[in-house]
Amino acid sequence: MTKINKAACIGGGVIGGGWIARFLLAGIDVAVFDPHPEAKRIVAEVLANAERAYAMLTGAPLPPRGTLTFCASLQEAVADADWIQESVPERLDLKRGVLTSIDAAARPDALIGSSTSGLLPTDLQRDMQHPERLFVAHPYNPVYLLPLVEIVGGEKTSAETIRAAMDRLAPIGMKGVHIAREIEAFVGDRLLEALWREALWLIKDDICTVETLDDVIRYSFGLRWAQMGLFQTYRIAGGEAGMRHFLAQFGPCLQWPWTKLTDVVDLDDTLVEKIGQQSDQQADGLSIRELERIRDENLVGILQSLKGGNGGEGWGAGKLLKEFEQGLWAKGGSKTEPDFAKPLRLVETKVNPAWVDYNGHMTEHRYLQVFGDTTDALLRLIGADLAYVEAGHSYYTVETHIRHLGEAKLGQAIHATCQVLSTDDKRLHVFHTLHDTASGMPIATAEQMLLHVNSAAGKTVPAPAEILARLLPIAAAHANLPAPDGAGRHVGQRK
Repeated sequence: MTKINKAACIGGGVIGGGWIARFLLAGIDVAVFDPHPEAKRIVAEVLANAERAYAMLTGAPLPPRGTLTFCASLQEAVADADWIQESVPERLDLKRGVLTSIDAAARPDALIGSSTSGLLPTDLQRDMQHPERLFVAHPYNPVYLLPLVEIVGGEKTSAETIRAAMDRLAPIGMKGVHIAREIEAFVGDRLLEALWREALWLIKDDICTVETLDDVIRYSFGLRWAQMGLFQTYRIAGGEAGMRHFLAQFGPCLQWPWTKLTDVVDLDDTLVEKIGQQSDQQADGLSIRELERIRDENLVGILQSLKGGNGGEGWGAGKLLKEFEQGLWAKGGSKTEPDFAKPLRLVETKVNPAWVDYNGHMTEHRYLQVFGDTTDALLRLIGADLAYVEAGHSYYTVETHIRHLGEAKLGQAIHATCQVLSTDDKRLHVFHTLHDTASGMPIATAEQMLLHVNSAAGKTVPAPAEILARLLPIAAAHANLPAPDGAGRHVGQRK
């Protein structure tokens, strides 16, 4: 799968900043050109939110963050890029001029994507010397969390360009969907515009407030849409007879005069002020940045929930996240060999909102999750990785003893270390310590015994020589370490 080596982002606003964060956190160097005097501040704030969100989103080892460079000219920014993303304001003349300038300065093999939310790519590529490499790459805000990108080609866009664009999105955790025919506003914004138009009429006619309308969405069909979309949701609504029964039962109501979709609401000053005041009341004093962080936390929770759906296979955007994480684990993060002369530092994370209880502290089962992640990291280190498990062998945890020595709180940076206490061809005895990263103080410990098993046969078997060849040197080095405080304790034992 071909990857993006260097990206250029022209425009660093809400969408451009989201693209910048998505690329950087995927380990891609990004050159930016944006003449706005506050561009560096805006991008820095978006990136800070993105890094906060990713710390909650995944425990998989992200690659080293790409290098961010602000350039003095468009030409300088695009010079060495193989993916160039244009995200300037939504005006045809402006976008067309910028894209034509990008085309003239970019490498011959560079892909050029536009973040336009509705302009036709045929109109955008009109003056380009190499229009075959221009396509719409329309994302959704926040770009660093929402994975969808609508890929739309114009009349002169080559099929090879579309294939290349789709191929390069998966390694950065995004899902490209090819819109087969060029159409204004594409698919997503067509659907949103229909809902938005009806919503404006409901507010104008005093049917409800903006908060009530949002509640109707977020407490009902919005939850369904998050994981199944529209048609699959309605298939289920048809019961055992499925979609055909649903269409037969509810199709006639499409003829009823319910909707005002063919009428355009007059967004006069009165209606704008009405919506503005209701929106201010709904926000209840929260700033845009605070609302963004709340949005990100909610999205992370939804994505994490979907990641565990469908019997652990994942569902929808959660399945995509699971596949993205598997790719990150396969790459293994840092390639630096751990120092065997001390406990192995294997997990770095932060306490995210989904992990805390009513006291604001990390809840009990999350400690086990972090310690389980630490064990998994050790197993990957010795070669018992996902491919090894899929081949039919693994280490199973058969006993765990956790001590709670302190408290881990929301947003706190924590890390876990592992000391191998003993091992033989079937058993692996380890001791993990969870630390507060800022002070280094221990927060909790876990002692675990694991057995090597043949998963298909469901029985303990000796580990193969190649696993032991990587495990035994660690065990030998750790045998020279002092026994960790708390090893061998039982529940309730006095100090």
